[in-house]
Amino acid sequence: MTLPAQHQTVLLREAVDALEIKPAGTYVDGTFGRGGHSRAILDRLGPDGRLLALDRDPDAVALAREAPDRRLRVMHQSFSELTEALRVAGIDVEQGVDGVLLDIGVSSPQLDQGERGFSFRYDAPLDMRMDTTQGETAAQWLQRAGVQEITEVIRNYGEERFAFQIAKKVVAARGERPLTTTGELAALVRAAVRTREPGKDAATRTFQALRIHINQELEQLTLVLPQAMTVLKQGGRLVVISFHSLEDRIVKRFMRDGAAPDRLSRKLPLRAVDLPQPDLRLVGKALKASAEEVAANPRARSAVMRVAEKLARKAA
Repeated sequence: MTLPAQHQTVLLREAVDALEIKPAGTYVDGTFGRGGHSRAILDRLGPDGRLLALDRDPDAVALAREAPDRRLRVMHQSFSELTEALRVAGIDVEQGVDGVLLDIGVSSPQLDQGERGFSFRYDAPLDMRMDTTQGETAAQWLQRAGVQEITEVIRNYGEERFAFQIAKKVVAARGERPLTTTGELAALVRAAVRTREPGKDAATRTFQALRIHINQELEQLTLVLPQAMTVLKQGGRLVVISFHSLEDRIVKRFMRDGAAPDRLSRKLPLRAVDLPQPDLRLVGKALKASAEEVAANPRARSAVMRVAEKLARKAA
């Protein structure tokens, strides 16, 4: 599997190490991207190992299919449909898988392809969809959404304090003509944001918020985590790399709650051995990219990796 030279997979070795690959195991890469993690997993799998790779981006799926490997099954599907994807791939959900890897968020190639509309560095159609075969574009949503809805999206997903001012400008501008390009939106946002963070473009938070909303990224993450825990075998690993505090908060809370035993009243006459056991074990602490990796790939700066292992349930 050949990767584009410009793509650098974040926390590559750390993520694959955390999966503790078994040569004959079955694994899921829920976000194929440009194949960095998948290739590393395949390098450690034996001839009887299996890897299911999912991606919403048709470009990523097309790339994966250029280098066929009989151990690899690639599907154009969101990881939020993990359980169904396993069934379609012929993997026994009851038997389970040995590991699930999720590398959340937009990939570097998506940001670097101006026509995708993710970045304000290029004046391009205001699209922002990860799956370009379906759904509403950012331009279409901005054309119909009201001031309050736009404000909430930009404030909640971008943590932008000038969200209301931006929303008002969007609605006023579209009254004259639709916003159709990234350049038009970026200029409008810059005019609405009165103070800027040093070294950061004023449009950064708004573009991030719209991307998260258009692709329902937080909802997708919330849906996949319980599925991943269900399909994991006992001792299987869940590895999640996030790039935004909102994503990491969801992952952290899910793993923390899964690693906490069910709470029962202290008045119940139960021995310690009979108390409910947690579903997960946290593996290490949250891991960030090293200074060396950040220097080589600045987009790794915000990456946070969390790992959990599914525990065995005691026999009744």
